[in-house]
Amino acid sequence: MIALDTNILIYAHLSRCPQHRRARAAIELAAQHERGWGFALPCLAEFWAVATHPAAAGRPSRPTEARAFLANLTAAGARVFCPTSKTAAQVADLAVSLDIRGHRIFDLQIAQICTEAGVRELWSHDKNFVTVSGLELRDPL
Repeated sequence: MIALDTNILIYAHLSRCPQHRRARAAIELAAQHERGWGFALPCLAEFWAVATHPAAAGRPSRPTEARAFLANLTAAGARVFCPTSKTAAQVADLAVSLDIRGHRIFDLQIAQICTEAGVRELWSHDKNFVTVSGLELRDPL
């Protein structure tokens, strides 16, 4: 299964981004994956925060536009991977063992949720994304 990171969602949503077409093509490719695709619930929140932020470059997306984009993804087969009752403890344990500091905890949270959901490949344009064992990081752009 493939998971998409927030930046792929943002680039695909915002037509003014230079990576827009490549991100949309990546989503179309992920949607064809035989074992499924989707994104972690925290990516939905990050996407919303960036896309609708009043200081967004150009014009921020309206909440209805952000919702429509996400609805189109789920209509195309995207799953939303949610944390389990064990996620918090596992993220905290991994953060200690991997010496995670600062904002990298958000990547670790996404990676752990995806791993728990059976995802084996995470697509991100973030070269410094934190990964966990068993989760391959790939830049589709």
